[in-house]
Amino acid sequence: MLINQSTMPSEMLALRERLQHVYWLGGGSGGGKSVIARRIAADHGLKVYATDDVMSDHARPTTDEDAPYLAQFKSMDMDERWAKRSPETMLDTFHWFRGEGFNLIVEDLLTLPSETGVIAEGFRLLPALVKPLVADLRHVVWLLPTSEFRLAAFESRGTTWDIPNKTSNPAQAYRNLLERDQMFTDRLREETKRFGLPAIEVDTSISEDALTELVTRSFGL
Repeated sequence: MLINQSTMPSEMLALRERLQHVYWLGGGSGGGKSVIARRIAADHGLKVYATDDVMSDHARPTTDEDAPYLAQFKSMDMDERWAKRSPETMLDTFHWFRGEGFNLIVEDLLTLPSETGVIAEGFRLLPALVKPLVADLRHVVWLLPTSEFRLAAFESRGTTWDIPNKTSNPAQAYRNLLERDQMFTDRLREETKRFGLPAIEVDTSISEDALTELVTRSFGL
């Protein structure tokens, strides 16, 4: 089902009913979403749906008409994507930040058994798109990492330079990505406040155990 401004209220209510078993864990890059989702799922017998894992699959079948920002992104080389544009432009034109492909996430979730709870996690879960699908605010929360936390997370994964090193100017691409990701987190902070949605600030003083407990309590588990 395609969700857009023309979606009827009755259809949205039906979707919300069918997705009652889903817990939504969004947030900025490097905020700990994947780790926390796996830990909570293991503790409570839930499944994990990682939106990052299906990005390639979701990018393939999408038409240029349905996803113009994705089409533009595909046409660029690595320098054009990451080194030659301003962080502001990168933020405003990045297809996943525009919500392209979100309908495919919903379609995937609708195929999962409703008898078992599911934690859907990833930065693609944008507040404005998720809110209409959630009946209980205990089923949704966003993690908002500080820049220091994000850097530490990337360094621990060993992925800090994966994208920048594919450009001709790694230092510039690195700076652009960090600034873009911080602006995206700032946008999530503003949107969660505006829509009255739960969010957790994540900094380097918080342990993995403590963050797991905070998200678990937010989910009412």
